[in-house]
Amino acid sequence: MIKLLIIDDEKSICTSLTFVFEDEYDVYTANNIFELEKLINDIEFDIVLLDFKFGDISGLDILTTIKNNQKNSVVIIMTAYASIDSSIEAMKRGAYDYIMKPLEMSKLKVLIRKAVEYKKLNEKIDELQNEVCEKYGKHGMIGKSKKMKDIFYLIDKVKDLDVNILIQGSSGTGKELVAKAIHYQGKRKNERIEIINCGAIPSNLIESELFGYEEGAFTGAKTRRKGRFELADNGTIFLDEIGDMNFNLQVKVLRAIQQKEIFPLGGEIGRKINVRIIAATNKDLKKEVAKGNFREDLFFRLNVVLIKLSDLKERKEDIPLLVHEFINKSAKEMNKEVRGISSDALKILEGYDYPGNVRELGNIVERALALTDNKSIQIEDLPEDLIKKYKKFNLLIKSNIIPISIGTRLDDIEKLVIIETLKTMGDNKRKTAQVLGISERGLRYKIKEYTEN
Repeated sequence: MIKLLIIDDEKSICTSLTFVFEDEYDVYTANNIFELEKLINDIEFDIVLLDFKFGDISGLDILTTIKNNQKNSVVIIMTAYASIDSSIEAMKRGAYDYIMKPLEMSKLKVLIRKAVEYKKLNEKIDELQNEVCEKYGKHGMIGKSKKMKDIFYLIDKVKDLDVNILIQGSSGTGKELVAKAIHYQGKRKNERIEIINCGAIPSNLIESELFGYEEGAFTGAKTRRKGRFELADNGTIFLDEIGDMNFNLQVKVLRAIQQKEIFPLGGEIGRKINVRIIAATNKDLKKEVAKGNFREDLFFRLNVVLIKLSDLKERKEDIPLLVHEFINKSAKEMNKEVRGISSDALKILEGYDYPGNVRELGNIVERALALTDNKSIQIEDLPEDLIKKYKKFNLLIKSNIIPISIGTRLDDIEKLVIIETLKTMGDNKRKTAQVLGISERGLRYKIKEYTEN
């Protein structure tokens, strides 16, 4: 039975509301702060009716207390006209809705029923979210596309193997997430993973960062310091953006891999290490080798297993899953009662190409969630440039009409529609295929057919 808590310092109101709702709900009442604290510590409530003026205590303070103890409770504010602005502020802080006093029982009944449905919907979303993570997730990565399933398969295959792995992908595709998934699901999961960005540390410092140094190795080296390779002994070292590593330093990394031994700066005695190496790059290392920017022997040592990550625009079927994951994560961090996204807003996100990949999508969703006053993300919450592109795109489609005479052959109509749509899309085959609802491969086949005939 749904548990309903009524918080009001007037006992007569609690009594009358109990009489109205006791047949439908399991009703509890609190007339003072002591009763309230005991109830919310002992019982998990589904719906809370909160009087905004609870003696000398602010309704916002009580709301915060309830949400801190029972984040899944749905709170309805009962308020007088004078405190309506504060009630709206309470909704921004997590209250579901408010109702004016004196109470109209018919409206209150409807509001509580809606709150019950809202809570059930939230529980269903949480349940589905957990299913999504179990079915489509891998240590923070989300996806149901074939490309992501292939990545999950590779992670499972290599997680327990002591082989070096090279992860290649554009910025924002989740290279570090893949590295962590391999480490934390493999046999080395109880040991350390050391993460170092080879392009973010100045070349004169990165050697000591990787290999450490002995006391007195240089001015200021007052004590011995372990490097990342030594700290990661028996665990994993993740060399991010390995393609930006200094050419001379590549020789020393190669020696560490081949000999399983490191030499700290200022040291003459090597230290044996047992480290699994995962490297990542946003460059094509084969091309870098050809240009003379990367050592071929180091490339072959690192590239035992290659994991290639696709750009988000190549796996757009993953966008809805990612969006809901980002909403769920950011809503918890911001303590906001935002659940889901409107279908129109989701269409805009699905139509964008994301040069910044998954990281950019996450930033867009986080921004929208921070600015919205709605219970779900709407079109107006999205960045203005995305909305403008979407409207321009739709206007472009709607404003172009192709005249077709009665009796025109169907294959001629198809050809005309494809050619004119291709022109409208600026010869962009991917967008043309998307608008026409066919695969890009099918579109190319049609174009080839028209040009040959």
